[in-house]
Order: sequence, then C-alpha cells, then structure tokens
Amino acid sequence: MERHELEALLSGADEASAKALATLRAGGTYWVAERAQPAGRHAGVFNLRLQRMRRRGIEPLGLERAVQRLREHGAPVRTGLIDAADRTWTTLLFLTEDGTEVLTCAGWPRPPAASLRSPSGSEEATRRG
Repeated sequence: MERHELEALLSGADEASAKALATLRAGGTYWVAERAQPAGRHAGVFNLRLQRMRRRGIEPLGLERAVQRLREHGAPVRTGLIDAADRTWTTLLFLTEDGTEVLTCAGWPRPPAASLRSPSGSEEATRRG
C-alpha cells in the first residue's frame, strides 16, 4: 500500500485516527499486512494487551474501542503499524480484508530503547509488547 493511499484511508474523526494520520504525515514508517486474519483472534490478543498495559499504568489511545469494533466486525481483518519517525509512538491499524477501509486503530507510547534491553544489555528479540 502506498503512503498516499493509507493517508486517504485515515479519515476517521476519532483521536486515534487523527494521531495516526499526523504521525504518518510527519514521516513515520508504516507497514500493512498482505493477508487477513480472523478479527476475533485479534480482539482476544489485544484485549489481553490492553489489560497488561493498564496494569503498567499506560492508557493506550483507542485500544478499548478497537477491541470492541473487532468483536462487532467479525470478518477477517488486515493489520498495519505506523511508527513515529522519532520512535516514541506506535499506532496499530485494523483494515477490512480487502484493505479499502480502516476499521479502527489504536496507539500508545513506545518505551525508551533502554527499557527494551535485557539485563545483559543486549536488545530483546521482540518488537512490541
């Protein structure tokens, strides 16, 4: 998907969509999956992540709404990510199976790079938590 195509899809009036669009326009990197996965699987996984983030004192922007929208949607969805150019923010996107509409999105601050290191100082293998 081309950047201008994704920008056109991010026309939602909610705060998470507006932040995603601003991040993309400010030079953020992005990725959109080629294949769709069951929406219910994503709803379950991201509901658990929402709970874990809240336990850590993080209130992700739009994630509760995204989980609800995924449960209601039911059909397979494609995922995408937008990372801020300065790597301080990440946005998770859920698109229709054909990629013609953003169903919902959510975002949260990325932890500083130092907090992603193991006690030995090496970088962790996982990208996101």
